[in-house]
Amino acid sequence: MTTRVRTSAGAVRGSWEDGVAVYRGVPFAAPPVGRNRFAAPRPVVPWDGVRDATRFGAPPPQPDRPTEGVDWLNLAVWTPDPGRTGLPVLVWISGGTYLNCNSANPHLAGATPARDGAVVASAHYRTGAEGFARLDGAPDNRGLLDQIAALRWVQDNIAAFGGDPGNVTVFGQSAGAGSIAALLVMPEAAGLFRRAILQSLPGTFFAPDLAADVATEVSAELGRSPRAEELEAVAPDDLVAAARSVTDRLPQRVGRWGPVAYTPTPFSPVVDGEVLPASPWAALSDGAARDVDLLVGHTRDEFSLLAAELGTAPVDDAEVDTLLNVLTPTPGVQRYRAAHPFASPIELRDTAMSDWLWRMPALHLAEAARAGGARVWLYELCWGFNSLGASHGLDTLLVFGTAEIETGLTEAGSDAVAQSRGLSNLMRAEHLSFAATGNPGWARYTPHERNTRVYDTRSTITRYPEERSRRIWRDRRFGALGLTT
Repeated sequence: MTTRVRTSAGAVRGSWEDGVAVYRGVPFAAPPVGRNRFAAPRPVVPWDGVRDATRFGAPPPQPDRPTEGVDWLNLAVWTPDPGRTGLPVLVWISGGTYLNCNSANPHLAGATPARDGAVVASAHYRTGAEGFARLDGAPDNRGLLDQIAALRWVQDNIAAFGGDPGNVTVFGQSAGAGSIAALLVMPEAAGLFRRAILQSLPGTFFAPDLAADVATEVSAELGRSPRAEELEAVAPDDLVAAARSVTDRLPQRVGRWGPVAYTPTPFSPVVDGEVLPASPWAALSDGAARDVDLLVGHTRDEFSLLAAELGTAPVDDAEVDTLLNVLTPTPGVQRYRAAHPFASPIELRDTAMSDWLWRMPALHLAEAARAGGARVWLYELCWGFNSLGASHGLDTLLVFGTAEIETGLTEAGSDAVAQSRGLSNLMRAEHLSFAATGNPGWARYTPHERNTRVYDTRSTITRYPEERSRRIWRDRRFGALGLTT
């Protein structure tokens, strides 16, 4: 059965699926083609008649899939009842190392949260070099500007889908959480959302010199310079391939790009002083977004997925010393050895990388926002069902109710499935309570009590569990990463 809604640009026809109305491939901006390819997003072009919205729209150019068309700037909406009014709105900002974004990902389908009473929107944005390369003649952070355009579309249109434009929560994981951290302090995003959920916030934001150097190397792969006018005619898949080549060479760039060489991506938001005026931690502590409620969280075993990709090759003490001492900011390897005297080199590496990439950026953001006057809640996921433990992204699957899709969970046995379903229901209920009311159901985070919701086989509310890591990093400050030479 189909369902029709009128947006500001024209009518769209979606479909009813298992009690939820779904509208896919709805454009929120004009296609970024020609002279607009590396420009800020342009207004969507209105259409006559009724636009079919039963199929997902084309995702932006990204690795491991051929690019489809040019209408990348589209979104999907799931709603329990387009005839309702005043439902809380969740706008999903996808993660994926600033390289991937696809609303058709079955792990990120909004049907289950919608059935629980929210309107869920999932928006594409330009990723990789299309969205984050620093190019002469183009604005920085085009991917973030796309997200702002999607949020403006939500303000103008979400009431037609049953949602309340005055009660919008942005939520995202990993690069999506990094995007949200940037949105919190961007003047253009002010007033577009009331609350924010940040899962596994990465600590990588780039200074202009580092971003420009990366863009120069990507462009050189194509025999060109990092200028928008020189890259406009390059096929999207060729630009993706050029960025992929640079990504594959990241370990060779530690001398110039520093700790970025130990990450899976050469792109991050650029603190350019204009589009993104300051790093999120500094700006939030100064009071930016003090009126936005924040729910911030991470998993316990954040680095386990990347560690599995690295394989089981032995790591010695010298390699660990080199790695931990090059992190920016770095607490130094000696602090880790003192706090974990019996840890193996691999255990030290995994703990430190979990801290540097995700856990401490999230904790420090929570503390900075709280210092700036915002209301903040904190959580950590400690439950897992396989050798990866509470791995990066598992909390997202639990909130979406998709942890059983091609993850190996069902093969882990009935007990693991039952635990997963119980946690999924609990986490989603508390996240939706936060989105609807601004309160997930436990005490706010303060530097003194450090109240933290710990999701596990037996979920509790306790002091922040990663106390050793907190102490190791307590005098370090996250900011923009620059060139190391």
